[in-house]
Amino acid sequence: MKETLERPVLVTRSSLPPLEEYIEMLKPIWDSAWLTNMGAYHEEFREQLKKYLKLTNLELFVNGHMALELAIQAMELKGEVITTPFTFASTTHAIVRNGLTPVLCDINEEDYTLNADLIESLITERTCAIVPVHVYGNLCDVEKIQEIADRHHLKVIYDAAHAFGEELDGKGVGTWGDASMFSFHATKVFHSIEGGAVAFKEASLEKRLYQLKNFGIMDSETVEYVGANGKMNEFQAAMGLCNLRHVDEEIRKRKQLAMHYRHRLEGIKGIKLCRENPRVKYNYAYMPVVFDGYKAKRDEIFQALKEKNIHARKYFYPCVNEYECYRERFPAEDTPVAARISRQVLTLPLYADLPMDAADMICDIIERKGH
Repeated sequence: MKETLERPVLVTRSSLPPLEEYIEMLKPIWDSAWLTNMGAYHEEFREQLKKYLKLTNLELFVNGHMALELAIQAMELKGEVITTPFTFASTTHAIVRNGLTPVLCDINEEDYTLNADLIESLITERTCAIVPVHVYGNLCDVEKIQEIADRHHLKVIYDAAHAFGEELDGKGVGTWGDASMFSFHATKVFHSIEGGAVAFKEASLEKRLYQLKNFGIMDSETVEYVGANGKMNEFQAAMGLCNLRHVDEEIRKRKQLAMHYRHRLEGIKGIKLCRENPRVKYNYAYMPVVFDGYKAKRDEIFQALKEKNIHARKYFYPCVNEYECYRERFPAEDTPVAARISRQVLTLPLYADLPMDAADMICDIIERKGH
């Protein structure tokens, strides 16, 4: 491999089915001219996802953010929601846009998910829910979170954008809590170009989620609720159906690369990799590396890779409580572990078609910077 790559290596690359396969899926859309509004592909996609994700209840949405925002709205919550600052902007925005107050809880050192040991110290008479985030495919302590929620009569809504297809002890991750949001954005392990879904426990929530994503319209003459437009269209569903046929192979290839990164980087002083939980079936969505006491700082590694046309990502940086729109409301010093990890973590390129020698080149650069 050349010293500097001519074509950029990005942190991820969208997986795509064979073009002919997708084109074949488009023919029935053309024949019917039914492009959106819960068409045949939409319904087929929902049913196939239920089977793949081992779920009973699922509703599709135009994207993951709308799925999360409307899932929170459907539960008619009021007051405070305990969540994490170590997440993508969507998580906190979905809470705030529902008129709720986020209460930011720090993360743990091992897998960067919400520190369940700190949750109860943040519960007040105004607390109505917990919104934990499965980070990089690392699952939250779902059992402890549920025990706390049950004891305090709180709803639990998971941001599972990073956890598509994952299982804990053979149980689909979307079965935990009252609801879980999945993102099918183009950068994810599995995608429908854009798209998202909400898995939910109570069957009664199905009607409310449908109302919310379809303007509150129930039939041609009945509008029961003030809703939004969160519908997934047929082109998205067709891409989702195609990619669902290939997602297991996608994950297998990602796992090979992730294991190779681990082989190269594990045990190097100052480099920290997430420890895998033997109870979890992973999707290998991301390859986070924390530079804690390494001879080169995270930003130096980032720049050295960039100079070779390799584009890693400082993910998640900055933390939510350091955003301009939240800085005055949520002091970063209240969540010191999240603040520190956000300044040390780098997610390395990881996708099914990434050549193994590109991964080696990345590891070589990291090792050279540390000498």
